[in-house]
This record gives sequence, C-alpha cells and structure tokens, in this order.
Amino acid sequence: MSLTTLVLVIAAIALVLTVLLGMGRKIIQNYLVTYLQNFTGVLFLISGFVKAVDPLGTAFKLEQYFAEFESTFAGTKAAFLAPMFPTLAEYAVAFSVFMIVFEIVLGVMLLIGFWRKFTAWAFFLLVVFFTFLTGFTFLTGYVPEGVNFFQFSQWGPYVETNMKVTDCGCFGDFIKLEPFTSFMKDVFLLIPAFLFLFRSKQMHQLFGNTARAALTALTLGATTLYCLSNYVWDIPHADFRPFYVGNNIAEQKQLEEDAAINVKVLAYKVTNRETGESREIPFDQYLAEYQNYPEEEWELSQIQSEPEVAATKISDFEVSDLEGNDVTYDILEYEGKSLMIVAYKLYGTEETVMSVVPDSIYTVDTLVTEDGLQPMPRLVRVDEKMVETTIYQWDPDYLAKWQDKLQPLAQAAHEAGLKVFAIVPYAGAEKIQSFAEALGADYDFYIADDILLKTIIRSNPGLVYMENGTIIEKWHRRKLPDFATFQLDYLQ
Repeated sequence: MSLTTLVLVIAAIALVLTVLLGMGRKIIQNYLVTYLQNFTGVLFLISGFVKAVDPLGTAFKLEQYFAEFESTFAGTKAAFLAPMFPTLAEYAVAFSVFMIVFEIVLGVMLLIGFWRKFTAWAFFLLVVFFTFLTGFTFLTGYVPEGVNFFQFSQWGPYVETNMKVTDCGCFGDFIKLEPFTSFMKDVFLLIPAFLFLFRSKQMHQLFGNTARAALTALTLGATTLYCLSNYVWDIPHADFRPFYVGNNIAEQKQLEEDAAINVKVLAYKVTNRETGESREIPFDQYLAEYQNYPEEEWELSQIQSEPEVAATKISDFEVSDLEGNDVTYDILEYEGKSLMIVAYKLYGTEETVMSVVPDSIYTVDTLVTEDGLQPMPRLVRVDEKMVETTIYQWDPDYLAKWQDKLQPLAQAAHEAGLKVFAIVPYAGAEKIQSFAEALGADYDFYIADDILLKTIIRSNPGLVYMENGTIIEKWHRRKLPDFATFQLDYLQ
C-alpha cells in the first residue's frame, strides 16, 4: 500500500465518522475540528498499530537515531549531551513500547474527545517530536561525509547516501516513506495540532466521562499487552519484512540482483562544487560533453531507471564462515531441509589478561656424521615472555536461552541429518568459537551483519526452518517445539 492510498482511506473513514456524528444529537460544535479529530485519530491508530505489531523494529530505529545524535553532538559545544544517547539506547525497547502505546491511546482520545485540553497538547508535542526526527533525517541529506550537522556553512547539495538514518519508521515496515515525504507529513500534521490547541473546547466528545475513561484505560492495557506479545512471548503476528514465511529467499535475491544489473543510466546530475549550481544532462548528451565537466569542478551522480524488482533487505543477505569465505549461496541453494539459528547479539564480556609463559631459545649446531653434515638444535636458555590472552565470559541468562529448548532441538535435528547452522553478528573467530564451546554446539557458526539478522527474525536467538531456499516456519525462542513435535509436523 502507498501513502497516498492510505491517506485516501483515512480521509474517507474520517468523513464517514463525521457524517455519522452529524446525524445524531448535537455532538459536533465545529465540523472542521471534528473532521480533523477523526482524521488524526484514525491515522494514529493505524500508524500505532503497524508499529505495535513489531515493537523491536521501532526500538532498532530508535537505536539508529540515538547513535546518530551521539556522533552529532559529540563534535559541538553541546558535547556534554553525547553520553546521554548510549544510555537511552539501552532502554530503546521500553521507549519504543511507551511511544507506540502513547500513540494508539492518543488516537482513541482524539476520536472520543477525552481530556480535550490534555489531548490537544499531547498531540501537539508528539507531532513536534516527530517533525524534529523526520526533519533531522531529511536534512542530513545535505550534510556531506565528515561534516557535522551543525556546520551549516559546509552543507552541500542533497545526496540521499549522506543520510545515516534513511527511514523514519513512521509506519514500521508496513510502508516505507522517503525522508522528505515523512517530513512533509509531519509538517502538515502541525496544522491540526495548532488548531486543537486553540479550539480544544470545540472538540467533540463521545459517551460520558466515565465511559471515555474506561475506554482509554482499556486501550492502554490491551495495547501494552499486545506490544509485549509481539516480542517478549512471540515473534510479530504479522510479518511485513521480506523474510516472511513462504518466501523463497534464493529466488527473490536472484530477481533483485538481476533487476539491479539491468538498471539503465538515464542521465547525469552535475553539481558545481563552488557555486552549488546543478544540471541534469541526458545520458547521450553527457557522453558528448563530459569534458566540459571536470571532476575538480563538478560533482557527478547518476540518474537511473527504477529496477523492475525493488531491492529489499534480501539483497543484503550475505553470510561468511569464520575464515571469511562466502557461504551465502551454500545456504540459499541447499537442496534439502535446514535449520538456521539467528542471533543478532551475543551477550557477554571479554577481558584481556597478560600472562607469563616460558620462551625456549634454541640455536642450531652442525654435527658431522658419516652421512654428512646434520643440523642439531640445542637449547640455549629459557626466557619468560608476556602473552596477551582474551578471556570470554558469557552471560549465563543468555546461554540459558539457547540451552533451554533451542540447543536440544538443534542437536537432535543435526543428528537426524538436517543441515543445522547458526548465524551471529560479525566478530572474531576466537570469540565465536568460545561461544560455541560454551554451548557445546557441534554445528557450524557463520557471521553476517547484525541489521540483516534483526530483519530476518525478531528473536534473539530465533529459529528459521527452510526447505530449498524457502522459509517454511519461524519460531521465537519461547515458542520452539521439541524435536518430536517438529519431526511430526515437518519431517513426515
């Protein structure tokens, strides 16, 4: 679904609600205010719900924002604020649930007119907050690499790849919005936000005050439980990401790669490095005139046709073994049944210690024998040498998440002849081998980008069952079957 379609649907629903309210007893004091109440209320319910389906997705997006804010403030006079953001990132999940629940509850309060003045101010402040986030996201497109956001004089032309956070996550993974579109959406919402502040007494109210309070409290409790059910107890009940059950990852990756190869260059955009002047020159014309645009004076970017198959995170599915060898297609093109364990973060600590070890020093003497000269090593002395060793201590609670149900299922499946492997975030081979030894796992461990792993499944660890490159089922660690059940359901 596109944003335009969604807006039209919301506008139609708001119109129907407004007409129905107008047909009853005198509830409406101002038709414009009522219509905007209904429009923004439905909008917040929908945008909140698609995020409530996947609270971890919003949390991961917040972590990206916090990381970017940290680096942005670190290079300014407000550097004292920078250490705050890593702390906030530790509570990103809780902050995510709070924001989602608040958005949905606020949507209900707008629709029923509960606590009108409070609702008007809450809506205004939330929209201002969203406008700040989406505006920051969009404006970073003007900030070249190596330039701080607050160095306004060094801003350049808009380049999409300048942005560190490329999507605001306003509608989760349900609809991806271009940064400028997200920003303009929130700028538009400032109109009803200001109107509600000055016309809060004209906002319509439904039911009695007790009923409104009860409905708001019920929404608060139900939404909180729903959010928790989609990451604490299970994976999201609806999967808007490309690694959904039933999708053939091998085929989709090939389609996306072929489409990317077949993209055509339609024109070139040249931007003068000194004046900022930019021009779009058709491809054939640029080939004839390229000498007029030397690289020292002009910055060049391609304008390409849209690929026939849009790229998704599947295009980034790249997996290596611990020696750095690419095993992507070994996984995707495997003809058979496989269990893929996914963990986007391994919890533990590491400590580097120095220890003294004996260092034997030898020299080589030459011994004359009947067969000729023979080298003969001779111990000269034994010195002491300092050696640096890394000791890994793995979080017992995190190990238990693997050992409770996942490890027995994986081991039984491995013994039954299934291909079993784990994919974890990029790390040194020694660290990952230490983790595997702590588990007692005898299957292969591979490495990949943590963002990719977060996209595949919202559980750490989680399990994906695949057949011939197609995802058959996915499980949260709390919902794993035992091997007997798995065998009965999938291996018969």
